[in-house]
Amino acid sequence: MGLPEERGRSGGGSGVREEAGARSRVRSWSPPPEVSRSAHVPSLQRYRELHRRSLEEPREFWGDIAKEFYWKTPCPGPFLQYNFDMTKGKIFIEWMKGATTNICYNVLDRIVYEKKLGDKVAFYWEGNEPEETTQITYRELLVQVCHFSNVLRKQGICKGDRVAIYMPMIPELVVAMLACARLGALHSIVFAGFSSESLCERILDSSCSLLITTDAFYRGEKLVNLKELADEALEKCREKGFPVRCCIVVKHLGRAELGTGDSPSQSPPIKRPCPDVQGVVHTVGGYMLYVATTFKYVFDFHAEDVFWCTADIGWITGHSYVTYGPLANGATSVLFEGIPTYPDMSRLWSIVDKYKVTKFYTAPTAIRLLMKFGDEPVTRHSRASLQVLGTVGEPINPEAWLWYHRVVGAQRCPIVDTFWQTETGGHMLTPLPGATPMKPGSATFPFFGVAPAVLNESGEELEGEAEGYLVFKQPWPGIMRTVYGNHERFETTYFKKFPGYYVTGDGCRRDQDGYYWITGRIDDMLNVSGHLLSTAEVESALVEHEAVAEAAVVGHPHPVKGECLYCFVTLCDGHTFSSTLTEELKKQIREKIGPIATPDYIQNAPSLPKTRSGKIMRRVLRKIAQNDHDLGDMSTVADPSVITQLFNHRCLTIQ
Repeated sequence: MGLPEERGRSGGGSGVREEAGARSRVRSWSPPPEVSRSAHVPSLQRYRELHRRSLEEPREFWGDIAKEFYWKTPCPGPFLQYNFDMTKGKIFIEWMKGATTNICYNVLDRIVYEKKLGDKVAFYWEGNEPEETTQITYRELLVQVCHFSNVLRKQGICKGDRVAIYMPMIPELVVAMLACARLGALHSIVFAGFSSESLCERILDSSCSLLITTDAFYRGEKLVNLKELADEALEKCREKGFPVRCCIVVKHLGRAELGTGDSPSQSPPIKRPCPDVQGVVHTVGGYMLYVATTFKYVFDFHAEDVFWCTADIGWITGHSYVTYGPLANGATSVLFEGIPTYPDMSRLWSIVDKYKVTKFYTAPTAIRLLMKFGDEPVTRHSRASLQVLGTVGEPINPEAWLWYHRVVGAQRCPIVDTFWQTETGGHMLTPLPGATPMKPGSATFPFFGVAPAVLNESGEELEGEAEGYLVFKQPWPGIMRTVYGNHERFETTYFKKFPGYYVTGDGCRRDQDGYYWITGRIDDMLNVSGHLLSTAEVESALVEHEAVAEAAVVGHPHPVKGECLYCFVTLCDGHTFSSTLTEELKKQIREKIGPIATPDYIQNAPSLPKTRSGKIMRRVLRKIAQNDHDLGDMSTVADPSVITQLFNHRCLTIQ
């Protein structure tokens, strides 16, 4: 894609060396000298040169990469125009304004007809049960997408329409999203673990005219009747004055054969009978270039690779690194419907061996979960095919990183610990395998086109070793363009606090070697198992219960999920706090938001610590949740006695 290539492949080694970090001793991993670099990954010196060019000459750098793709209309004017400073006018980002293309054509037609890869497997699908398998080639996928796009067209779907997709991890989900893209319709994919109310809110938020869902699916031992949930959501939409005109249902349990032609595709056997939202907007051209390029270089992609990203397509990781990034490169991927612990704790490694997975990308939550069961479920499988490991969704703690490297990667696979967001579209801070010495827990260096900075509270850029707000100084092709239907919110959320910068909402530390360490969210978002949850949304669900007068939610460290929810609830007069009420509140949150938002702890709080102006002091509540009595400046608290009371009645927690 326009960058100089070097000989060899990425590889690993057992070299793990100690080095002094900014605050404590950390380990840095780098491949031994006898291991050659990848055909794609440049040397560290060359990487720095290319990174500098990507910032200073974005038109030339990304223009070279754009030549690899199909454009119906080339960019007629400036390649990049933008404004990050609200004091100078409206925030806007324009990459290749006026150019036109179709992302579905680029990830399917271009691969089949120009790259001559029609017979290459696009996806190996592994169902919930190990014997439930199928595969689909690029040509078969193209045929299926064309068929379904015609179905959508007959239902009146055209360019600019919005389509909600509420499906498990099955090939038809990919078909549905690409069919929307082929028509120019916007797909809004809702994670199949979300509740009917969450689905309703997302349909309303994007004004979706059609819903695509599935009859049901199994997640481990649990049957999820997705059609029933979809029906509830559609009824809620009708009650709110927005009837969705059509719902298409995929028959999954007992479905027909997916493949076409003479492919050896087989149908999964019928094992069991079937009994306030932010809409991030990405544009096609820039997003396509960015996910394709990050996929190629961060994972050191080669034509013979089998790539597996374990993320659900309902999340941005699945959009970028299950669907669009791999397909744009003509990659073969694994699509997995099940969970890591079913039917046993070695399921992931069984799949790695089954399909000879070479590049594996998962969340620290999954790694910590599997660590609990020891090394044996991993080591009973070969894993000899693995070459690069990756992590995504949240910062990985050094202990989990070292276990991942030592046990899963057998001390020979480089680990790419990637930092990015839904809003960024693709990787922002990441190592490059075989080129970048790595420190466990560090997101390492910026990717091409990314210009990070660390600011203090006054908005001043800090040099050298520093800790503060992580921001980016200029746009990259994958950056979001707005919040759907609410550009003012886009400006306020990402650009108001520090004019001239994109504000990530994360804190970070930069060490003496220039490595970036993400320290966590600095706004009112929680990162639970790699999923961002709004504290306001959880608090709203709690206060809908008749017994709750007020609620406040903070994050608490969790050994598996990374962070969990710790809730403080103030009850209305006449109600008493009990285990029964606690279960009722958890059930309400599961129904309103989804199981992922279920709190681990709910504490009775007769009062909440507030400033004299009435603002809840969440900083103090986080300290109470963690039993940390070092509260800092308390001069603004209205009633200090509240804090003592909350400490005395805090929940018994685990770290």
